[in-house]
Amino acid sequence: MTNNNLNRRQFLKYSSLGLATAAFPKFLLANTSTAKNYPSANFKADVELEFTSKSAFIQILKQGNKTAVQKYYAKVLKGDPKTLLTLKENYLGPIINLEQGQKVRVFFNNELDEPSIIHWHGLHVPQHSDGHPMYAIQPGEQYVYEFEVLNRAGTNFYHSHTHGETGRQVYNGLSSMIRVTDAHEKKLELPTGEYDLPLVIQDRSFDSDNQLSYVKRMPERMMGFLGEMIMVNGKPNIEFSVKSRAYRFRALNGSNSRIYKLAWDDGTPITVIGTDGGLLEKPEVRPYVMLAPAERLDLWLDFSGRQLGAELKLYSLPYDANLPMMMVRMSGMGSNSIEAGAKFKIASFKVTEIVSDSPKLPIQLATIKRFSENDVNNINNPIPIGLSMQHMSALINGKSFSMNRVMKDEQVELGSHKKIRIFHEQGSRGRMGMMGGMSMPHPIHLHGQQYQILSRTYNGNDEAAYATVNKGFIDNGWKDTVLVMPGEEIEIIKPFEDYKGFFLYHCHNLEHEDLGMMRQFYVG
Repeated sequence: MTNNNLNRRQFLKYSSLGLATAAFPKFLLANTSTAKNYPSANFKADVELEFTSKSAFIQILKQGNKTAVQKYYAKVLKGDPKTLLTLKENYLGPIINLEQGQKVRVFFNNELDEPSIIHWHGLHVPQHSDGHPMYAIQPGEQYVYEFEVLNRAGTNFYHSHTHGETGRQVYNGLSSMIRVTDAHEKKLELPTGEYDLPLVIQDRSFDSDNQLSYVKRMPERMMGFLGEMIMVNGKPNIEFSVKSRAYRFRALNGSNSRIYKLAWDDGTPITVIGTDGGLLEKPEVRPYVMLAPAERLDLWLDFSGRQLGAELKLYSLPYDANLPMMMVRMSGMGSNSIEAGAKFKIASFKVTEIVSDSPKLPIQLATIKRFSENDVNNINNPIPIGLSMQHMSALINGKSFSMNRVMKDEQVELGSHKKIRIFHEQGSRGRMGMMGGMSMPHPIHLHGQQYQILSRTYNGNDEAAYATVNKGFIDNGWKDTVLVMPGEEIEIIKPFEDYKGFFLYHCHNLEHEDLGMMRQFYVG
């Protein structure tokens, strides 16, 4: 029996016991069985890829032993060979390059000794291709994804999404970047090729034998795991050689829980041209930008005018993480972990060649139709996403994740646009809430179609802490992950178009997700 059939039988069993919401229509149960174990005859793929997850040993640190990791290997079966950019001797999977309108088929083979499934984070795809943990396959099994690239040009993310094991599997290496382009982006003549660079930022800890060290204490799980070494594109202490011209840097926070406050060391402002969902309408210039786990920001930096040998460093600046100091200290006991909100270097960029030509930053990047409350059908009754940490639990609306349960608020109509309110249920006005509840930052990711931020309001009582981060939020573009700081309330408008089925929403602090801070919508 395949794992997919087992999941469906479990769903039907629990539903018969009344554990699923009684209002489910009959066809909902049938939709849970649409696992793709073979190609569809009527799906004509432009691109076919084969992905395989394996255990491997990679030389991550320059000295000493290779490190045991879990890794995605991939090859192009059909389509442009440049669809995959393999990073040699690297624990990260290959970077995937896609174009809007392409039809994509992916054969995923699980050669690990545990269940796994891949989520295409940011892509708007059907339920059966979204990587819901109900579809996790057993060792030796294959899963087939089929989807059309509906997204506009932008930077996305893929990673393991196995229930209860997402944090560990991603930490062990099961993730990488997706780049999507479209006709509009190509006309802008933005930096491409060697001038379009990934910046996958992660933190990792290693033991004395160069092996990855992960969660060992409950405080690390409650706060989220913080590593002791910053990795960029799978390498420590990275230095880029650049030319005296403009570059596009695709910054992806691939860490399990660490939040970055990005800034250039010489005071050069950060210029942002894109967010999770693609290009902004116009470039935005900030003294720093906040980048939470799973968020992406496309950065523009022009090295023109800098002298040969000039060096620029990207830092994460200090900020008040608004965490109880006791928890911060406990999380680092017995380790060299970099505390949340500390200052540290991420990468260096050194000018090694002077050139004369460089593209100019466009004044207008894209046109975005902004949603308003007139576009939603629940103006006065927003869907709540209430976040709380208490009694060693991570909850949404007071509930933990259930594979087989959808509450009334989580059932939405296909084609609707919903107003959603994201807030802290406990401790929303301070660092510690009632009954021991703890308020802390949460990056909230919604699967399916990307959304727009309607408003961000601070109602907390620690203005000084909030002032260390509040100039770094880029809220004008399309998003799929939003950082909700303690004391904040965020309203978004999310469309639920094109596809029926189950679509998750959860904290992308992966330790919180694994603790149960995850729920799901049913679109029908």
